[in-house]
Amino acid sequence: MTTTTSDDKNARFEAAVDAMAEQQYYDVTIVCTTDDHQAEFWMSKLDVAEKDGNFPMVIAVSEDWVDPSGAGNGLGTLYAWQKACAYAKNKYGGVDLDSLLAEGAISAALYHTAGKGTRLAPLPASENNNKPGVKLPFPSTLTVLQAVVRQTGIYASSRKGRLSVYWGDQVFLPSVDFIYKPTHHIDIMCSLLGDTAPTAEEWQAQGLDKYGVIAVLKGDGQKTPEAAQVEKVSHETATKMLQQLGTIGQVGPSLGSFSVSAAMLKGLCEEFATELGAKQAKFDTDPHFWMPMTLPEDSYVYLMSQKGVDEGTSKSHYARMKAFSSQFLKSGGNNGMGLFGAVDVGKDACWWDYGQLKLYSKNSLLLLDDANPESKLLRKFLNIKDQPQSGVLASSNVMYEHSYAFDCNIADGKAKNSLLSHVTAEELYVEGAILVNCVAPKITAGKGSILYNIMSEKEIVAEPGQVMVAVTNESGSMMEIKSRMDIDGGKAWKEVVEGNPMSFEQVWKNNKNANITKIEMERKHLFTLMTEKIF
Repeated sequence: MTTTTSDDKNARFEAAVDAMAEQQYYDVTIVCTTDDHQAEFWMSKLDVAEKDGNFPMVIAVSEDWVDPSGAGNGLGTLYAWQKACAYAKNKYGGVDLDSLLAEGAISAALYHTAGKGTRLAPLPASENNNKPGVKLPFPSTLTVLQAVVRQTGIYASSRKGRLSVYWGDQVFLPSVDFIYKPTHHIDIMCSLLGDTAPTAEEWQAQGLDKYGVIAVLKGDGQKTPEAAQVEKVSHETATKMLQQLGTIGQVGPSLGSFSVSAAMLKGLCEEFATELGAKQAKFDTDPHFWMPMTLPEDSYVYLMSQKGVDEGTSKSHYARMKAFSSQFLKSGGNNGMGLFGAVDVGKDACWWDYGQLKLYSKNSLLLLDDANPESKLLRKFLNIKDQPQSGVLASSNVMYEHSYAFDCNIADGKAKNSLLSHVTAEELYVEGAILVNCVAPKITAGKGSILYNIMSEKEIVAEPGQVMVAVTNESGSMMEIKSRMDIDGGKAWKEVVEGNPMSFEQVWKNNKNANITKIEMERKHLFTLMTEKIF
């Protein structure tokens, strides 16, 4: 077994964070959004000033799918790539992304950002359904998607001639080397838990029965080991499913993020040309692409039956994907590369998820957790060189006790164990709180509270554990929405909670197709007006 020392692991973390701090870009960054207004917003937000010709290129596209349930992240990936290619050809004088990718001349990354963000409610509502635009309580009011783009850029140099696909709310730091040479037409990121397959006891202890799992099969020494994906099964079931394919060598939970070769991308687009042309059907990568390509038929049918899919439908789709993968490998896809492989991020990888309200709070406040080694890494990732502030700063009469204040204008008060980003107040008294983009004459916030995008001419008071946001419309009118840290937005999505004027779902409906660029400008204008009234 390979032994990794603490020094080795720390050195790899440091190397990864250093690379992220340099902001490495894919040659093409594609953002898949819910509507055209969001696409316009991200085209501007992520645009790179310094370019070599047309690159790095940022393209944002909306998923204008006919089927109301959406395309799924499988067809959604293919459709977004096709729309991006059409845009580049029209916008940049005939630039052919398909050809450039096939030649290995460019790398491309696609970020899926669509979704309601129910688990993060009510923060996405305050960004008018622009879930990836939720701001973190960090310097420069960094958005979640900006953080993800910064982190994932470290894989760009390894992925010329490939499309990488990421989710827009998760940041991770690999504990293993991130520079690698792709060996498969499809490779998926996972956290392999060791150099040997886990026992039944270890499988249960690691909670692998609750995750999508990537199993790397033992190679024969001559061919690159293949991998397979199973979903939420026991050790016994997984072993039985995979024994037809070979012996399990390594196992780990999947991160979901993946990359595909230009040849595989082209093959999938051709295979699903009918669905893509009609903008109909819904296929996700894991159950509809990867599992039927890597599992035995009976195993696939069993897993899909757990999702309520009938045997006939599963067998038909399995046959389709097996025929596709077999034909692909026979007709040019066998250029020394395997079909489906794993990209290990290490069993000790740091994982910062901002897709749930509790995790948004926890992984933000990590910045203040001096006893946690990840706190130092997060500070380095954000280029924060100073320790949390303590004492009275020369420019104000605020007593800071182990807190950070980024781009703030506060005259008096006290901040203890709190994160403040772009906050203006004449007086402020907070403890264990997170405040983002707020302005008021006086702000008081208790432990575990979050104040977000609130601009008021009156005092703002947040009780411990309370979450308060403002939803601004295109005319500049604001509506306050409240929640609590112990309310699950997904479960309470259709309910009216905390005396709000409407449910989270109704706010989401009202926000649909909002011109978020215009609203962002209006919000900045209101912030300036309120600040002038206070000072």
